[in-house]
Amino acid sequence: QVQLVESGGGLVQPGGSLRLSCAVSGSIFIIKTKGWYRQAPGKQRELVARITNDGSTNYADSVKGRFTIPRDNAKNTVYLQMNSLKPEDTAVYYCYAENGWGLGYWGQGTQVTVSS
Repeated sequence: QVQLVESGGGLVQPGGSLRLSCAVSGSIFIIKTKGWYRQAPGKQRELVARITNDGSTNYADSVKGRFTIPRDNAKNTVYLQMNSLKPEDTAVYYCYAENGWGLGYWGQGTQVTVSS
């Protein structure tokens, strides 16, 4: 079993920055990919960013150049560094981990609100 615990959401003004954290525990040796998804009201959940064990990253076009997905392997933690935030980034952000067989695990979600 794998557990994901997120933290770091909140209210931020447009143009501001926020960093989300996701601590991964349990059978972490089976995890091949970690990432972040988000879901805004009335919209489908979408991929924001992900990173594989070898360090390869993917970003949604809407966040390229503004968000990064650093990690701390010693702490089994993955982050989402969000800069130049826009109101359209407002959503519930979910941490995600996937094992080598395609089975996914989800965190509980954390609210990010970008508003003046």
